[in-house]
Amino acid sequence: MPGIDETRPFIPLNIAVMTVSDTRTPETDKSGDVLADRVTAAGHKLAARTIVTDDVQMIRQQLLSWIADERVDIVISTGGTGLTGRDVTPEAFKSVYDKEIDGFSAVFHAISFAKIGTSTIQSRATAGVAHGKYIFALPGSPGACKDGWDEILVHQLDNRFRPCNFVEILPRLQEK
Repeated sequence: MPGIDETRPFIPLNIAVMTVSDTRTPETDKSGDVLADRVTAAGHKLAARTIVTDDVQMIRQQLLSWIADERVDIVISTGGTGLTGRDVTPEAFKSVYDKEIDGFSAVFHAISFAKIGTSTIQSRATAGVAHGKYIFALPGSPGACKDGWDEILVHQLDNRFRPCNFVEILPRLQEK
């Protein structure tokens, strides 16, 4: 049965949070607040936080900056994963992936389907590995951020989670 192995010490990670939006401000960014609060409550460090407009090049530039930064281990974004013309987060993320984590989207959609039914098909949540870092793109609603963190990321970003987790293989992501 999956769970936390209390005999292992917790390893805090440096996690950057990016909100993708043309309309949100630091005062109105509820989804970014959800992620930032959950990151620190889990014992990780909020390495950085920003709001980026719905523009492939702006998102890509921020991703490249953070994945090049030794003080950032993980990037989580919220917003821009829908189907409208301005929703370009998956395109930006996929442009920097070394490898896509297909299972993240599948598990996210299974969790979301149980809560919102077929409306989950309107999300293009995605995740991948880029230059030895994990990067995750969640939808822009606070509920979707809660689901993505509480049901997936809190476990996979905890090295004590069994039978396996993303933290264990983090040092090996760039091996040849």
